Amino acid sequence: MAGGKHILGKPKGPHIFGTAKVGDRGQIVIPKEARSFFGIEPGDTLLILGDAESGLIVSKPEVLDEVAAQIVNNMKKD
Repeated sequence: MAGGKHILGKPKGPHIFGTAKVGDRGQIVIPKEARSFFGIEPGDTLLILGDAESGLIVSKPEVLDEVAAQIVNNMKKD
């Protein structure tokens, strides 16, 4: 596709959206550009995953729906 964009109109590859400072209550502000890019709206629920070596992953839970369904289907087969 022209301009290096995929089907959803978002550029491929990694992005750097800036930094976020952790407040006293453990809250962070996701940069506006990142919220717009990923369609994150006020009130949305985000999934926080972590690994001691890799760090944190922040994702919309829907992104993992297919993976969760595959896990459940594999469990049923065993």
